[in-house]
Amino acid sequence: MDPTLTPPPLPDPPWRAQELLLMREVIRLIGKSLAPGVVLREMLHLMSELLGLNRGRIVLADQDDSAKGGYANTARICFAYGLTQAEMARGVYAPGEGITGRVLATGQPMLVQDIDAEPQFLARAVPRDQLPQETVAYLALPIDVNGQTVGVLACHRIRSRLRHLNDDVALLKILATLAGQVLQLQGLMQEKTRALETRNVLLTHALDAAAVRYGIIGTSSALLQAIDELERVSQAQASVLLLGESGTGKELFARALHLSSQRRDAPFIKVNCAAIPDTLFESELFGYERGAFTGAASARTGWFEQADRGTIFLDEIGDMPLAMQTKLLRTLQEGTIVRLGGKSEIKVDVRLVAATHRDLETEVANGTFRRDLFYRLNVIPIRLPSLRERREDIRTLAVHFMNRANQANQRNVYLSPAALTRLEEHPWPGNIRELGNVIERMVLLADSPMVSATELERFLPSESAGTLNLLASAPVPASTPGNPPPRTLAAPLVRDYLPAHSHTLEELQETLALHRGNQSRAAQALGLTVRQFSYRLRKGAPGG
Repeated sequence: MDPTLTPPPLPDPPWRAQELLLMREVIRLIGKSLAPGVVLREMLHLMSELLGLNRGRIVLADQDDSAKGGYANTARICFAYGLTQAEMARGVYAPGEGITGRVLATGQPMLVQDIDAEPQFLARAVPRDQLPQETVAYLALPIDVNGQTVGVLACHRIRSRLRHLNDDVALLKILATLAGQVLQLQGLMQEKTRALETRNVLLTHALDAAAVRYGIIGTSSALLQAIDELERVSQAQASVLLLGESGTGKELFARALHLSSQRRDAPFIKVNCAAIPDTLFESELFGYERGAFTGAASARTGWFEQADRGTIFLDEIGDMPLAMQTKLLRTLQEGTIVRLGGKSEIKVDVRLVAATHRDLETEVANGTFRRDLFYRLNVIPIRLPSLRERREDIRTLAVHFMNRANQANQRNVYLSPAALTRLEEHPWPGNIRELGNVIERMVLLADSPMVSATELERFLPSESAGTLNLLASAPVPASTPGNPPPRTLAAPLVRDYLPAHSHTLEELQETLALHRGNQSRAAQALGLTVRQFSYRLRKGAPGG
């Protein structure tokens, strides 16, 4: 056959170029963005503009809100081109309902060549009278993700066109496959995002748990109850009274209360009432004006002014003199202070957190603490457990103190399991403070890196000393004419501050006689210094 007689190849139909352009643009969009809204809406737009596949829509099954996940029994139009918002809102289908519902239920494509001749065509989204009067075809293809039909890609098409319906169906199959891949990638990204969010929540909760504790170490039920009470009242403005033995961490709890409140960005001022001389209480708490007393060359703001909009922590408030208790009560009631030597009132916004190891009710009964101030402070009492009540935390606390002491002193001391068990058995009358001191002493003086239970004994205080400390920290019962307070024959290792009227003249004289006139031993028996004993003896004597 003569090659010169071979007919030239027929040119590609004009819509082939449009198909290639559509596919190229869709692929380019997928490369730029995996957001389904961007890719799928532009795909529907190009289908209409380039190929005449009008009113394209993507119907997706609703997500199931149940715990099992998956898909619900309804589907709706999620993306469309050429449809109004009202028309999209009407496009809700149940599986098997209409052409769209059947494709969703069976996973098989459907081709309706004339929607007027198909009784199952619902014309739900767009009424028939709003479509062209010509013969309108409806093409619907399933969108699969992981072998499950999750949606439908559908569009209208004028039937009388030179382009074959089969060509449109072939192209739509490719586009439905691409749409399924985009949705699958979105699902993977959402799953990964959910996993990351869950991880972030867990990490945030872990950080929050560490922040809520604010250095408060332990998981015992007694401690967690105190922390729970603290958290529940942190946003309130009422005064908080922290109760418990010395060394239980009252300052740490007070700071935690401040940091978990809305005042966290304002000052936190701590004041140890037991360390302030009676004559300086007013000037320390409320400040003074220039010239208020000799040496007052300039005005000074007191602790209450410095704590404005924040929190003031009055530790050992049971040691506050009665005269200052009256002024403190007025400040709490009025929200104002007057500087020493001043005449004008100064408004302060302060939340008070007080702490004491004393039995304030007994102090009130004895007349050494104002009843009205006690009621003002006792709005929210929180009792801090002693270390004896949270023995399960001793091991964790010991390891914490040991690591801190090792780092501070460049040591590598550690406790044997038997030594840790021995720590849990100790009564710890000095509570957490005593435990920290014992661990630091052990780290500094240990002869070997590992401290056994036997070697630990030389760092622990004796049981008798612990018993005396427990007795010293217990509240003193009120004395009555028929029931005098018991005489203390052994001196406590930790001497509490006692007010000037803590002992009657008869008690002082009786104790002095018991020790054959030796004031040093008598003072030691009563928990006083020699100077305090001598002063009280002189003050209580006639003409003293």
